[in-house]
Amino acid sequence: MHHDRKGVPVIENYQYTNRFEHDLKKLSPEIREDVKKALKDLKINPRSNRLRLNRLADYHPPIYAIHATSNHSHKITMNINGATAVLRRVGTHKEIDRNP
Repeated sequence: MHHDRKGVPVIENYQYTNRFEHDLKKLSPEIREDVKKALKDLKINPRSNRLRLNRLADYHPPIYAIHATSNHSHKITMNINGATAVLRRVGTHKEIDRNP
């Protein structure tokens, strides 16, 4: 994972897994717009309080999660490979907590 001088991760690119694309298609248009905004915000400021970027425990390679919606109903999970976020899943908080 790349970091800037302040230790903040730098995300420059996204890679979509088939599972992420499948999950995304199941979401309402409103939630898909929230997902787009969250991914845009992730590139600008990964440490934004709105996103709540965190590493999930006990996964190797590490899995990270962000909140995709302002009400925290949906999350996005990813692996970070250099400056590329490999997007794994998007779904409700409950779905993601069960299977990131």
